[in-house]
Amino acid sequence: MTPAAGDPRTARTRARLREALLAECADRPLAEVNVSAVVRRAGVGRATFYLHYEDLTGLAVDACAEVVHAAVDALHAWQTGPGSVPPARPPAALAEFLAATAHRGDLHRTLLLPGGSGPLGDRLHVELRARAHAERERAGAPHSELVASAVAGTFTAVLADWLHGTVPGGPQQLADRLWLLLMGLHRAGGAPVS
Repeated sequence: MTPAAGDPRTARTRARLREALLAECADRPLAEVNVSAVVRRAGVGRATFYLHYEDLTGLAVDACAEVVHAAVDALHAWQTGPGSVPPARPPAALAEFLAATAHRGDLHRTLLLPGGSGPLGDRLHVELRARAHAERERAGAPHSELVASAVAGTFTAVLADWLHGTVPGGPQQLADRLWLLLMGLHRAGGAPVS
């Protein structure tokens, strides 16, 4: 039996499991965490864990899902309504997102591999691509599929490589450079149709 998605008990149990995993990962890498430690800390049974998650990686991706949502929101924080023009500098939310992501760097590096692959990278790419596509479609900009893929792929890969230490710079420096790169991709894709 699969738990009901809208059931408040399901939401509470999943939240407890996510919190327990993040607490365990604060003490050691994900590779050293096991289901027994997570369920013990969450105060649930092992069977309950497997009712909600296939494995620890699934739980970890779910626990880090806020990273995905925060990334999407940070990149679009400048949008205040239809016809909003992107600023020359990145929204403050982008540097804040990068700093927060680096704070849990060990866990994120486990799930977001160099180049942007891995389970968290896959999820980040899909959600960023969907948001970028929707925004370009809403604005009437051409080549929405192409630009959305380029933006999502670029952001995901640069974030992953930065977390793995192959892209230098602090959060604000990376935000500034990444913003210019992403805006360049949007410009290369063409302006909205008048």
